[in-house]
Amino acid sequence: MTAIAADHETTISPTRPLPSYLADAWWAPEDPQRVSSVRDASTGEPICRVSAEGLDTAAAVAHARAVGQRSLGELTFHERAMRLKQIARHLDEHKEELYALSDRTGATRKDHLVDVDGGIGTLRTFSSKARKELPNAQVIVDGAVEQLSRDGSFLGEHIYTRLTGVAVQINAFNFPVWGMLEKLAPSFIAGVPTIVKPASQTAYVTQACVRLMVGSGLLPAGAIQLISGSAGDLLDHLDHRDVLAFTGSASTAQLLRSHPSVQTAGLRFTAETDSLNAAILGPDAGPETPEFEAFIKSVVLEMTAKAGQKCTAVRRTIVPDEHVDAVVEALRARLDSRAVLGDPRDAATTVGALASKDQQAEVTRAVESLVEAGGAVRCGGVDGDLGGVDAEAGAFFPPTVLSFDDARTPQVHAVEAFGPVTSVLGYADVDDAVELAALGGGSLVATVCTHDPEIAGAFARGIGSHHGRVLFLDRDDAKTSTGHGSPLPHLVHGGPGRAGGGEELGGVRAVKHHMQRTAVQGSPDLLTGITGVWHRGARAQTATPETVADGSAVHPFRKSLAELRLGDQFASELRTVTLEDIDAFAASTGDTFYAHTDEEAATANPFFPRRVAHGYLLVSWAAGLFVEPAPGPVLANTGLENLSFETPVTYDDAIRVTLTAKEIIPREDEDFGQVRWDAVLHNQHDDVVATYDVLTRVAAEKKPEWA
Repeated sequence: MTAIAADHETTISPTRPLPSYLADAWWAPEDPQRVSSVRDASTGEPICRVSAEGLDTAAAVAHARAVGQRSLGELTFHERAMRLKQIARHLDEHKEELYALSDRTGATRKDHLVDVDGGIGTLRTFSSKARKELPNAQVIVDGAVEQLSRDGSFLGEHIYTRLTGVAVQINAFNFPVWGMLEKLAPSFIAGVPTIVKPASQTAYVTQACVRLMVGSGLLPAGAIQLISGSAGDLLDHLDHRDVLAFTGSASTAQLLRSHPSVQTAGLRFTAETDSLNAAILGPDAGPETPEFEAFIKSVVLEMTAKAGQKCTAVRRTIVPDEHVDAVVEALRARLDSRAVLGDPRDAATTVGALASKDQQAEVTRAVESLVEAGGAVRCGGVDGDLGGVDAEAGAFFPPTVLSFDDARTPQVHAVEAFGPVTSVLGYADVDDAVELAALGGGSLVATVCTHDPEIAGAFARGIGSHHGRVLFLDRDDAKTSTGHGSPLPHLVHGGPGRAGGGEELGGVRAVKHHMQRTAVQGSPDLLTGITGVWHRGARAQTATPETVADGSAVHPFRKSLAELRLGDQFASELRTVTLEDIDAFAASTGDTFYAHTDEEAATANPFFPRRVAHGYLLVSWAAGLFVEPAPGPVLANTGLENLSFETPVTYDDAIRVTLTAKEIIPREDEDFGQVRWDAVLHNQHDDVVATYDVLTRVAAEKKPEWA
């Protein structure tokens, strides 16, 4: 393969093949024979030529596995997250360039907010969640430790480590920016390099986004590669080390799923495919209710955003039988007043063109099929009014509402018109509506519009297993809801059955899709070394009040992050509990629960020997026993987690605390970090009284100047 040397040759041209980005260099075929032309969706004007003829896919995979794995592997989760944040900022500064290119796909300015801004926002969200929810390390601990031997010398737990291959993403045409970035964000955080293969119709927008990211200088070597054109034999070179994420048609997903690399070589495959999503109007949400208005707005928005070219768009509008005509009329009225078809570069346009003439023909065939099956055109249709736009040059299709006398017409639950089209179906009762929704064979998302909690519960139980996400919409959340068709980085995006059976997004869940969960077994010392989290029974460097006083040891609270080590420990002296202490705590807090204040009632309780100390009294005393009071590296106590009271403490008992540095988490963008301390309270008999984690913020270096 020959690399492109000049930067100007990476720009989009109607006379040259769209460049690919491979092995950290731009490349394009010199004289390809197999070329597809891409045209402006609204005007038919040529934009670029697409071909990957001669591309060495084996070399691309090898580069990702070697160079990409090495450069990403040198970074922690937090370091990768900071890179994502910086990349998002860079893209935000250049998004007008992406907007201008996206205009040519038929997308309006509002559509750009979903695709371009949505993709950038996804990078920011994953960056934030990774820094908040993941350690500043390279391994994730999953779940609690299992003690596998009586004496605690043999333990087991689960960890996640990154896959050692490449994340390949094959994307659909409708979201050339978001579709790439929502897959890139979790794989990048996980530390797995990516190969992007966008759909040809809008690949020039994806290519521009990759060019901007590469130009930022923030991407580690080999972290991303781009194939502008056919994937060729790419899948032949993938195996169990890799993951393939596909967005597109169910038929293409099935072809990919049947590939030998998936069937026999262990390639991990996830798909997000066709989805006949439903919006369901609850039986309580009649035309006079706020829910009815919110419902109509939601359906029209999903019909017109991206000209209905969304995998999450509402294809089936399921409403009570008695409200079918009212819903149809309300949809038509709102479309008449809000839907202006045209070139998205015209400020008056609210509904742009479909992505291509091929897509226009596809939607036309689907609508004709639905009409032939019994659908009545109530608005728009194949011969509907286009408002004066050039239907020959541009790929326009009018917003279309169909209705069916028979809501169980098979085609309406099987044929997806991937454009501004919805079918209104009537139902008799909630059970009937649930059955209609399920006829879609598995969907990405459904909306249920109701203000009745019991009806909401019935729908959740009825349709939950058929959907990846369900939005419950009512008067209280109508203004704050992010909407039916907006997948969020925080929540899973995917669905069962026809929708592909996969999951994307979902915050840290998506990161773990690019990692392997492994059970590890060993001694406390070995598991501490593997996980970066101190385990009880592992080696500790113990300080006591005596050794701190004579200078032979340093209290852990006097150590900055730079000095603190896992296993740094402080073991306190005993403190005796008196009846006066218990009475005073009850009086000062108002916690006069009988176990602390009524000797006869407490003694009668089988859980207590007699009156006992408040658990929170003991935790408060524990802080007094381990805290080093002078200003220093420990800046603040930020929380207490996993508190468990094990043994009651009565008056004349004594307690002591052992505090150990369990996990040390520096922050890449702050001069402090978080330390998680393991706290164990024992009584005078060495019985465990309580266990919990203490969270503190600790200065990165020596104590700050103000201290």
